Amino acid sequence: MTVVPLFVCTGFLDSGKTTLVKETLMEQEWIQPGRTLLICCEEGEVEYPEEYLKSKNMVLHQVTEKEQLTSAFFKSCNKKYRPVQVVIEYNGMWKLEDLLSIKYPYNWELQGVYSTVNGLTLDMYLKNMRNMLMEQLTESELIVVNRCAEGVDRSGFRRVLKVQNPMAQLIFEDTEGRIIQPSSDDLPYDTGQDVIEIADEDFGIWYVDAYDHPDRYLDKTMVFKAQIFRPKGMEDNMFVPVRKIMTCCAADIRFYGYPCRSKKKIEGDKRKYYQVTARFAYESVGFGNEQPVLYLEGLEEAEKPREDVVYLG
Repeated sequence: MTVVPLFVCTGFLDSGKTTLVKETLMEQEWIQPGRTLLICCEEGEVEYPEEYLKSKNMVLHQVTEKEQLTSAFFKSCNKKYRPVQVVIEYNGMWKLEDLLSIKYPYNWELQGVYSTVNGLTLDMYLKNMRNMLMEQLTESELIVVNRCAEGVDRSGFRRVLKVQNPMAQLIFEDTEGRIIQPSSDDLPYDTGQDVIEIADEDFGIWYVDAYDHPDRYLDKTMVFKAQIFRPKGMEDNMFVPVRKIMTCCAADIRFYGYPCRSKKKIEGDKRKYYQVTARFAYESVGFGNEQPVLYLEGLEEAEKPREDVVYLG
């Protein structure tokens, strides 16, 4: 059976869904060669020119009423277009739950829900339309808050979102479309503590931030859950505590972690999870460049996290 990946992009009108599809989603290396079926559920300011659709081998099918989205509709689209992947640009005023509860063709497989939020209107939505906004964000793997002007309360929005969807990858962009690098205030844990406990769902956030800003963690004690991995050729007194991380979709899942030095060889079950307590350092490993390195202080068997896969934050 040939699996047809399904990607859903949602957000309110003019929140940047089309830009996300054109400049991010369709530029990923895991987009398969062949026909992409693009189902648009509203018309925004940014359009899909005919030459763009042709260059990407995309066919556009416009939907104007939510009632059109049925199992029979998607089955008909599958038969008519024979797509290798499907992108749905969904109307943010329609309940996302209704779309996700539809029975799709047997070979269609949902790969991810991606949401866009206009940073210029974020405060207004949180004050007046919070339930509607959070309904679409609760199911999202990736959330892009774009057009963020100076002074947008990024940490406040992150806290609100984490209550509803702790696993979401959250990206902020400025008014020029550049990604805003997170400050320590944006992080879901306190880097001012000598011992920093990383929640199961925040491993991806820590992994990225530790690489970009190692100075925040130098000589701090890190506590987190991970599995044990030792690559071929690694010294006996070293291992890598890893987690499965998804960057954008299921096809991207990989094990990630930083090398950890121990006073003795660690013999662990790679199928189990352990609570790792380790001191953070930044130095070279072998002949490589400097990178985050951990020094083991404690290792105890732990319960498996509620979610086996985490997301980069």
